[in-house]
Amino acid sequence: MNKQIPGLLSPKDFRTAVDRTDITTIMVAVPDMMGRLQGKRLNARIFLDRIDNGLNASEACAYILATNVRMDPLGAFDLTGWDHGFQDIGFVADLDTLRVLPYMPGVALVHCDAVHPDGTPLEIAPRRILRSQLDQLAEIGFEVRVGLESEFVLCKGLQPVVQHNLDYALDHPPALSDFLQHLAEALPEAGVPIEATKTEGAPGQVEVTFPYGPALHGCDNYTVYKQTVRHLARGHGLTATFMATPFTAVGSGLHIHLSLWQGGSPAFTASSGETLPETMQHSIAGLLSAMPHLAPLYAPNPNSYKRYATAHSFAPQYMNWGHDNRGCAIRVTGHGEGTHLEIRLPGADANPYLALAASLAAMTHGLTEKLTPPERCRGDAYTDQQTPPVRRDLAEALAYFNGSSLATSALGAGVVRHYASAAEAEITEHRRQVTDVERERGFDRA
Repeated sequence: MNKQIPGLLSPKDFRTAVDRTDITTIMVAVPDMMGRLQGKRLNARIFLDRIDNGLNASEACAYILATNVRMDPLGAFDLTGWDHGFQDIGFVADLDTLRVLPYMPGVALVHCDAVHPDGTPLEIAPRRILRSQLDQLAEIGFEVRVGLESEFVLCKGLQPVVQHNLDYALDHPPALSDFLQHLAEALPEAGVPIEATKTEGAPGQVEVTFPYGPALHGCDNYTVYKQTVRHLARGHGLTATFMATPFTAVGSGLHIHLSLWQGGSPAFTASSGETLPETMQHSIAGLLSAMPHLAPLYAPNPNSYKRYATAHSFAPQYMNWGHDNRGCAIRVTGHGEGTHLEIRLPGADANPYLALAASLAAMTHGLTEKLTPPERCRGDAYTDQQTPPVRRDLAEALAYFNGSSLATSALGAGVVRHYASAAEAEITEHRRQVTDVERERGFDRA
């Protein structure tokens, strides 16, 4: 490639780049249930021919949206399984997402929507689930703006790349410093603007924050960010883990900063003091009421719940809310027109489309039912035992999710069944596994 094309591409610019052979390959990708990009590498000219002729960009086995983290074919889903023969689904390219990746010369990427063979949308696809929630809020007059805040742990082998607290540090060891610099350069060139990067309190932990913008675009960018982090980490001989709890008492979050807008103006604007607009109060009440029913969408793994297990870890233990209180599940933060909500429940392992969709479904519930929030938490959020605790494990979360009239009403019965099946598969797998902790505690003592 003679000249690197920065960031996002218009369809016209993409076509020009293909004609010049600056781009020869395009990765067509669908976000899977874990939020990972899955798909194929296509010849760029063949991709254009398919688009020009009104065809799907590609096809793939339906199991990419009905599997576990290891990509094991599972048979418990309505969508596909051994009794369906693991049929294909179609990829419809969203040409607004065309972009280049600076670390992969000659290669472009496009996000796609998953469809059935007859062209109808696949309702269980994460991108589709988020679109549905955005549409529901639009019907009652609201637009969503989102800024994600992501944490991960950078490791050498199975150990953090540094062994001590570097929270807010500006002096980093060479390996970490080089990685952060390359990441800060690569993301904007891939069309993913970032607001800030910093090291966090746990050894090897990094936080990246993204500027406010449209919700679907923000989630698409996040998938590119996650792929970029992993690609650059491997190039540095490192591994980036997005586990919610990669080590005992270490939690990594995916915090969702969001606000609603109405008629081109922010609907969460706080005029003064502790007085919040009714729209924000209803939204908070909806989140506290509904999020416990939707936990498998933002805490999808057994490991997710270990993040909540340690007090004063900055991960919530109770379904409470507060003003600028990082111990709460829902934090009111910002000032004036910038006042917004931070949902601190999702861990780093959450799929951003699903975690955000759950949050929006909960807020819609609060807005339509005009719910009133409980009294805010005014002290230590970890001693606020007047409010319900977060779910203790995935089995408890599944029991409240599967068959929940609230979840079914918000998401549809098919979506609930699909993600309940995924949760049940995870629970079954973990129940049969013998862990290192069990051996360490009982091998020669039992």
